[in-house]
Amino acid sequence: MTWAKVPVFQLMSRLVLACLVIAMPLVAHAHEVQPAISNLAIADGAVTIDIEMALEAPLAGIDLDGLSNTNDAENAELYDTLRALGPAALEAELRAAWPALQRSITLMAGETPVEPQLDGVTVPEIGFVESARPSVLRLSGTLPDDGTPVVFGWDAALGPLVVRQQGVEAGYTGYLTGGRLSDPIPRGEAGHSAAEMAWTYLVAGFDHIIPKGLDHILFVLGLFFFALHWAPLLWQVTAFTLAHSVTLGLATLGVIAIPADWMWLVEALIALSITYVAVENVLRPAMGWLRPAVVFAFGLLHGLGFASVLGEFGLPQGQFVLALLAFNLGVEAGQLAVILAAFVVIVLARALAEIARLGDEEALVRDLPVIYRAVSIVGSLVIAAVGAYWFVERIGLLP
Repeated sequence: MTWAKVPVFQLMSRLVLACLVIAMPLVAHAHEVQPAISNLAIADGAVTIDIEMALEAPLAGIDLDGLSNTNDAENAELYDTLRALGPAALEAELRAAWPALQRSITLMAGETPVEPQLDGVTVPEIGFVESARPSVLRLSGTLPDDGTPVVFGWDAALGPLVVRQQGVEAGYTGYLTGGRLSDPIPRGEAGHSAAEMAWTYLVAGFDHIIPKGLDHILFVLGLFFFALHWAPLLWQVTAFTLAHSVTLGLATLGVIAIPADWMWLVEALIALSITYVAVENVLRPAMGWLRPAVVFAFGLLHGLGFASVLGEFGLPQGQFVLALLAFNLGVEAGQLAVILAAFVVIVLARALAEIARLGDEEALVRDLPVIYRAVSIVGSLVIAAVGAYWFVERIGLLP
């Protein structure tokens, strides 16, 4: 049976079914693992550390090392149960588990181990249980009088950790994964060079796109799937970059402030933007002034999403502008990597079609525009399905 003989309804049903099968592994996005944020201050012979983290993961015994979504963990059901506990109940669980958690934390002054003490726990009220509920641990430790620098970190099973030194002009900032410990943090100025600081935030920006920014990846792919020519892609990417750079900068500077309780709406609208551009790729793939304008508007939303991540990561005093520019450059590098990878896949598919033994009726797939449009339509339908699912999920219509 050739494609020409397949009834239109049957062909469309097969295409939709294929898109749903492809999309299903992508929709479990709400339980994405986020790094813990620690603010470290050294003063008067002591160190204090405030750690903002989702307590439910370690309490459920989930190993976060290399895990991107808690739905994939063996103890995912227990994790969800802990999310529904009230603040007092979750704090009680934490205090009972503290001896084991304490052993997973490394705090040293030079070569001298420092025992971290749990001084307090702040657990927010139950909100939208499908979103992470970051609690705050207040730790402290007494340092020896030898003036040796402080080293901090934790086991890989507790997941990625951002360490930010507070109270100094050029404090240490680090993004730790795989159980890696911080660099030695002097009891004073950290002395980071501009290059080291820029690299830290460049990597953080790239990491927010690849591998953690699946929603932003799908949006950029939606732009790529609009047209094969470079001019439409350049117009769209430029509009998107300018827009998210504007809101990223304004939000980071505090000119725009979205309350944490309303970030769910920003995330929902981002999901809706993904669906819109993907549907337009299928129904109206014609370039005009409206497409860049719409992409620019959606870019403003994505910039707010970037700003929420950068706000958690923090910006160092004294190197604010450098860190902001480096983070934004990392985001752009991630987006360009997505576009380049997609283009390489299209080119490889055409190359394989060239060497495949295809019949005359299938010869058209050797033409780059034809194979691009086939991939872009299927890809756009997948993206639209995922974006629609996320939108419904993020506004709370799914259990």
